[in-house]
Amino acid sequence: MRNNNNQNVDLKKVSSDLRRDILMMITNVNSGHAGGSLSELEILITLYNSILNIDPQNPSDKKRDRFVLSKGHASPGMYAVLSHRGFFPRSDLGGFRKLGSHLQGHTHIGTPGVEMSAGSLGQGLSFGVGMALAEKIDKLKYNTFVLLGDGECEEGQIWEAAMSASHYNLSKLTAIVDRNKIQNDRFTDEVSSLEPLGNKWSSFGWSVIKCNGHNTKSLESSFKKAISDTTKPTVIIADTVKGKGVSFMENNPGFHGKAPTVEQLIAALHELKFSKKSVLEAGKQMNISDSLLSKISENY
Repeated sequence: MRNNNNQNVDLKKVSSDLRRDILMMITNVNSGHAGGSLSELEILITLYNSILNIDPQNPSDKKRDRFVLSKGHASPGMYAVLSHRGFFPRSDLGGFRKLGSHLQGHTHIGTPGVEMSAGSLGQGLSFGVGMALAEKIDKLKYNTFVLLGDGECEEGQIWEAAMSASHYNLSKLTAIVDRNKIQNDRFTDEVSSLEPLGNKWSSFGWSVIKCNGHNTKSLESSFKKAISDTTKPTVIIADTVKGKGVSFMENNPGFHGKAPTVEQLIAALHELKFSKKSVLEAGKQMNISDSLLSKISENY
């Protein structure tokens, strides 16, 4: 299998372009999770462009690295990245959350590049443990990565999986916590304090790395350090901002699962410094509805 990474891609530009695509996908159907998709974006971009041993033309290769999006409601972020990496045409993005489309509100097996059907939070790490155990048994030498929400870490199943991973010495398993400090309609500390989060993982026998979840160089260094640790599983606690990149969405629980209005979309795209022409061209490539494109054209 070839290592099909995009080492020379301008990741800063990619992150900006994909923020535009995420917001347009969600506004197009007035449904979807913007906040967590924007907070996870640099994590996914770094993985898929610099770390994962994958081939988008052969997504079922037995020796591929595995990635599981446990916080499956943040699917717009993953779909945007998978499309960018060539797992399916960009024109599919306009089908997000539409009947008959393979891009549903929660990721599911059947979409190229998706390893697990998600929806019920707390299950992804257990799924990743199974993958890492299979690698150990079959000796295929792949790495497994699982992205968790921080609110999701209140689920008991997460800690059962963490204990199992340590017990079986699954050193080729890496968990990433999207530490954006918001879950659903409130801040995580209002529901149940997670800190000291790193100490909790450490007490379960994991190596712990903390990094800036929006800095691709910091993320790449952290992923490489995790891969090089052959003694125990590793968790990367990535400090992020929910709604990153759009000022009125940042640290705003109201945009956990609410789509922006057309006016808010236009304001966000202005803030991201996109011209009307580039937005309309992107929308056409994504198969965004004529109705939304018309409204953008009239009001941009």
